[in-house]
Amino acid sequence: MASSSSSSSCWYIISVIFVIQVFLKGVNGRPYYPLPSKMENNDKKALQTFRPYNIAHRGSNGEIPEETSAAYMRAIEEGADFIETDILSSKDGVLICFHDVILDDTTDIANHTKFKDRKRTYEVQGENITGYFVVDFTIEELKSLRVKQRYSFRDQQYNGKFTIITFEEYISIALDAKRIVGIYPEIKNPVFINQHVKWANGKRFEDKFVETLQKYGYKGQYLSKDWLNKPLFIQSFAPTSLIYISNFTDSPKILLIDDVNIPTQDTNQSFWEITSDNYLGFIRNYVIGIGPWKDTIVPVVNNYLITPTDLVAKAHAHDLQVHPYTYRNENQFLHFDFNQDPYEEFNYWINTIGIDGLFTDFTGSLHLFQEWTSPVKDGSLANNLLHKISKMISTYDEP
Repeated sequence: MASSSSSSSCWYIISVIFVIQVFLKGVNGRPYYPLPSKMENNDKKALQTFRPYNIAHRGSNGEIPEETSAAYMRAIEEGADFIETDILSSKDGVLICFHDVILDDTTDIANHTKFKDRKRTYEVQGENITGYFVVDFTIEELKSLRVKQRYSFRDQQYNGKFTIITFEEYISIALDAKRIVGIYPEIKNPVFINQHVKWANGKRFEDKFVETLQKYGYKGQYLSKDWLNKPLFIQSFAPTSLIYISNFTDSPKILLIDDVNIPTQDTNQSFWEITSDNYLGFIRNYVIGIGPWKDTIVPVVNNYLITPTDLVAKAHAHDLQVHPYTYRNENQFLHFDFNQDPYEEFNYWINTIGIDGLFTDFTGSLHLFQEWTSPVKDGSLANNLLHKISKMISTYDEP
């Protein structure tokens, strides 16, 4: 039997809760719980920010054909912090999620005889490429195609089952997730797209890209309240595109860096120039990080790692994050140092090299490794709860 003091305490707590509910309802003239329109993402698990980001490269494309709705939903299910995509444009100006400027390698375009006269040769980044270019097809035509797995040694059972998706469909997948999931879209081949696709009122590819993000409420500097609600990194290999969009959005940006022998597609700058201290000091005014190919950070000879460069140290000295690409589980991609074990590779890059995020084709593997080595702590769960309570209370300060 409970003591009289315990009973009194229980009734006191119930009374206090009742008074608070009545007070809030009376003063604010509305229910205690925020209306659905006021609860956007408030009831979702927050994005983790205490360990390197798990970036689902084109979705979970090690399992399912890249940049499809299924690949992105699978990546979210497996624990991705961010789902990554490449943005191109159709002939009629609809932004789509697709990596290559040609359709040949990852769709069934060859089976569509009605398009056989669409093959073209265009110059792309200084090279002549022949194929079926996305910019020569309307969105309706692109939607009639089906996507297939890029690599023959990966699971082929999903070939022909999924369509190309639009930028807006990709965003919706992230926003519909049961927890907060970030997006990581790339302004892909902007020079080529602006040459072949024209929008009304002199709009550029970059303008349409930013407008789409803003339409869905993506805004805010890194780790701001707005950013934590809808996390976003904007990436590009074209520094002028990132500088240009800085006039319209303060969302965090990442400068992608190609191999040492490939110049920037828009400014024709060398790898050595854009990784110099002087240039990093300049570009940090527009970006918060870099995304280099991992073999430019730790060079490889005969499939063995050699001495790491100082690129990560230089970037960190300029307060720039480093998100290398691409981490893949298959033996074809694992250097001999890692004994055919992707966990050894993750451990090396996270704990020895000290990177801040990883582009991976196998989101589930990276998530399991991180949960094993650096799991979400109880304190983090408590902080998430306090964050939700704070947001709920703050709604009463709004008109």
